Amino acid sequence: QVQLVESGGGVVEAGGSLRLSCVASESRFNSMNMGWFRQAPGQEREFVAAISWTGDTIRYRDSVKGRFTISRDRPGNAVFLQMNSLKPEDTARYYCAVKTRSDLPRIFFSRGDYDLWGQGTQVTVSL
Repeated sequence: QVQLVESGGGVVEAGGSLRLSCVASESRFNSMNMGWFRQAPGQEREFVAAISWTGDTIRYRDSVKGRFTISRDRPGNAVFLQMNSLKPEDTARYYCAVKTRSDLPRIFFSRGDYDLWGQGTQVTVSL
């Protein structure tokens, strides 16, 4: 089964940037739709961004539009989340998720649509 490993989290001051990576263990990842979610303490896990397996379709939650960019390196089995102009409210543990069942290239917004998750990487934004 495909395994996902996230990295790139850390502590950054407000206004700073981080680049999260999610690397899959198998090349089959290239044909899977995927997304990034985040979960702050005491909060529900929420959608952040998603990208179709072709890379042609991308969506973001409103609060990160213009600041975050999702991309994928298909030959390298990796997906990235470039986060700029970070705010304290972006503080959370960030997870990448994959819908492993074959599907058309499309976007999924709900946690329940994804069936494989990484372990997460912590992002902390200080004032």
